[in-house]
Amino acid sequence: MSAVTMLTHNRVQLALHHLSEGSGRALLLLHGLGEASPVSLPDWAEIWPGPVRALDFTGHGRSTAPAGGGYSAEIMLADADAALAALVEHGPITVVGRGLGAYVALMLAGARAADVRGAVLCDGPGLAGGAIGPTSQSFVALPPRELPPDPYALFELSRDLRPPDYATLFVRLALESGLDEPIAVAAKVRPPWLAAVADEVGVASATLDEALATFAAV
Repeated sequence: MSAVTMLTHNRVQLALHHLSEGSGRALLLLHGLGEASPVSLPDWAEIWPGPVRALDFTGHGRSTAPAGGGYSAEIMLADADAALAALVEHGPITVVGRGLGAYVALMLAGARAADVRGAVLCDGPGLAGGAIGPTSQSFVALPPRELPPDPYALFELSRDLRPPDYATLFVRLALESGLDEPIAVAAKVRPPWLAAVADEVGVASATLDEALATFAAV
């Protein structure tokens, strides 16, 4: 069982799991929609030389949930930014996201280009998101659930708006990190936003192992 640090993000307590130690740049893992962080180091992450951390998003895993929902990808980005703030005192980090976490990893790489040295986008739950253009909203009252994930998180984030031009904006911002290819797409499933990202200058298509090896060396 990994050690856990609790981070405060507004009224939510976020669980940051310490999966391994090491010297060098930290690797941050972001899980998919409805998932939680692994409790031990995944086999594929054993090649990473630095410490490995994993974040439970709001309403997932050991993190707490807001009453009545209010989830968006940007809220998850703020979660990841809180984790980044806890790690960046030791230097820039690299991020691996699956599903919803892949979308958040992309946004974090663009929003915090100086502090993120590479983001790897992988398949997983919540990768597609919702519509790619404006649509009417649904308002629901969901029954409470004792165990995570929060039902509001599943409902709202599965319908999250994902315009391709919004996603590609974060690729262009990520280029300010100084890397020629700061984003690596390892996902095989490519919804419209990810297909647009993959076509951008500064984005590599690679396996997860290839991407980790590349980013560990820069």
